[in-house]
Amino acid sequence: MSENLALQSVLAFIGRLLLVAIFLSSGFEKLADPAGTIEYIRAANLPLPTVAFAVALVVELAGSILLVLGYQARLAGLALAVFTLASALGFHTDFADQNQMIHFMKNLAITGGFLQIAAFGAGTFSLDGRAGRV
Repeated sequence: MSENLALQSVLAFIGRLLLVAIFLSSGFEKLADPAGTIEYIRAANLPLPTVAFAVALVVELAGSILLVLGYQARLAGLALAVFTLASALGFHTDFADQNQMIHFMKNLAITGGFLQIAAFGAGTFSLDGRAGRV
């Protein structure tokens, strides 16, 4: 497959879309219910719930949009990787609860996907690709 640049580019684009789908949805949900989200963060005993809400909103929406466009994809991928790992550690560490364990492992897998983008870029089907920053 390494010889088929067009296929690689399409797969990289689809991969970026699939990775950010959950974050776009979550970001818009946060935007629709800021008070509920802040209370959820507070209930998890995390510090500065209002600040954490603002950071989550910006990272989820701006990071996702940047990855869809493939603009500054390495930086956006790194930011989303850190955010996703922090979310796993902040919200999903009750390993006695099977559901929380699944969410924790899901977040680790997603973090791995974002680290792949941070390491290898967005691919040629991206704004970074058009600018020669693949």
